[in-house]
Amino acid sequence: MARLTHIDEKGAAHMVDVSGKAETARQAIATGRIDMSAEAAHAIAQGSAQKGDVLAVARIAGIMAAKRTSDLIPLCHPLPISKITLDLEVDDTGVIATATVRTRGQTGVEMEAMTAVSIALLTVYDMAKALDKGMILRDIRLLEKSGGKSGDWKAS
Repeated sequence: MARLTHIDEKGAAHMVDVSGKAETARQAIATGRIDMSAEAAHAIAQGSAQKGDVLAVARIAGIMAAKRTSDLIPLCHPLPISKITLDLEVDDTGVIATATVRTRGQTGVEMEAMTAVSIALLTVYDMAKALDKGMILRDIRLLEKSGGKSGDWKAS
């Protein structure tokens, strides 16, 4: 069985020492969705939500969140992120967020990509809750990662 890297031999949580790891190009892509009423989705798509341009604000919020992941998740390393893209796609019943995060470093950016998606979708909720308080965030997950000792990985 694989050992959890953030737990030491005594069972205490600790930050993993990555100083001996090679610096490599790394990328992670994550996605997630927020389900909502057709009325809310239409307002977001048309840019007519009462609070303004939901997608623009959500995109900026997700990018900012990725850069602050180590402030939000206690054992994450602060990373020099070289690129973040956050795509938001509206359909008839919701918004799909997809984040791509890149760095050159000693640890990956999976958490940064998932944080970007999560905060972007929470921002959509915040900006559109007057239209639909029953929105549901779901399916936030890693799609793929590349770089590092463990190599490339893709969701099946």
